[in-house]
Amino acid sequence: MKAETHRRVAIISLHTSPLAQPGVGDSGGMNVYVREMTSALAQQGTECIVYTRADRAGLPSEVLVEPGHRVVYVQAGPYHLPKEALTDVVDDFIDAVVADINERGGVDAVHAHYWLSGEVGHSLKHRLDVPFVITFHTLARIKGAGGDIEPGYREAAEAAQLGCADAVSVSCEAERSELIDHYGVPAGRVVIVSPGVEHAVFGPGDRGGARRAIGEQEDAPIILFAGRIQALKGPDVAIRALALLSNRDARLLVVGGASGADGRAQEQEMRLLADELGLADRVRFIAPQPHHLLSTYYRAADVMVVPSRSESFGLVALEAAACGTPVVASAVGGLTSLVDDGVTGVLVRSRTPAAFAEALDAVLDDPAMATSMSMAGAVASLDYSWTAAAARLNTLYDELCSTALLECR
Repeated sequence: MKAETHRRVAIISLHTSPLAQPGVGDSGGMNVYVREMTSALAQQGTECIVYTRADRAGLPSEVLVEPGHRVVYVQAGPYHLPKEALTDVVDDFIDAVVADINERGGVDAVHAHYWLSGEVGHSLKHRLDVPFVITFHTLARIKGAGGDIEPGYREAAEAAQLGCADAVSVSCEAERSELIDHYGVPAGRVVIVSPGVEHAVFGPGDRGGARRAIGEQEDAPIILFAGRIQALKGPDVAIRALALLSNRDARLLVVGGASGADGRAQEQEMRLLADELGLADRVRFIAPQPHHLLSTYYRAADVMVVPSRSESFGLVALEAAACGTPVVASAVGGLTSLVDDGVTGVLVRSRTPAAFAEALDAVLDDPAMATSMSMAGAVASLDYSWTAAAARLNTLYDELCSTALLECR
């Protein structure tokens, strides 16, 4: 039974809709996070309105996802804008959101996702006099260290948002420590709200049946990479590691699509890399899949590889573990909290292909260890649920709505 609504929260996801297909363009784990968390909040009685920018013609003005959870598409600037140009339409987006909120009778709090949305949330706090919560998902000083192109003032904008946010929601202890140690955020304002997994969808199943469902042989070892094809996620590391494996029958499935302004070029580079390494018949590129269908790919794989340069959490690693698939991942960010090294998978301290090949070989060559990791991962994933995550956020909203707003510093 749905709880009686006791608050209304504006959820800001300016640059990407939670209803967008993950693995395409700028859509990824954050989209899943916002969609699933918002539904869980709504099911616990919090009315949520997600504001996102209309990025193409023909979108409805709003979509009722379920009672208490609606997505509003805001008209702000030309439809097809690269993420780097969205700063030019932030003011128009803010004005439209304020008008819509006032028409609906106000909100009790604002929760922004990603720094672009943080620009909106920061403004709404002052224009509406409501608490401001932000979840960054990535931070400039962490992500930017690898050379990603972002607007020049992103880091300054994040600092201003951190100085004004009434609370900063993070996914894990590693992310919390980064904010406290590298950004100077008071510990009392950083709250851990770990993402969840939908266990009715992501759970162990028959590997042979899953392989037949996706058109793969039942005997060859399968390594799975699921994510956007961009340098941050490291698909090149996965492909180069495949070339170094002792098992020459192993196959790599790359499930995901191009991302960013040079996404198509990067995708083509990955295909050419596979060809150059003589792996054309061992690397299969698969278009982004509806989120629930990823469970079949997780179950089909012997091991999941996550060679990301940085990850605030790493939702695909949690979903894979829930399906009973061992995870070999970079020892960065939230992955260090999620993967229990040697128990549910392997954490790789170096992002070299050789280091990943060694870790992948260790799992593929030891069926007993792989089975143990599979069972341990599925059990450990039970500690993560969207219901528990939403309950923690609702408690946070209660606390903020009953205290004075933080002054900007």
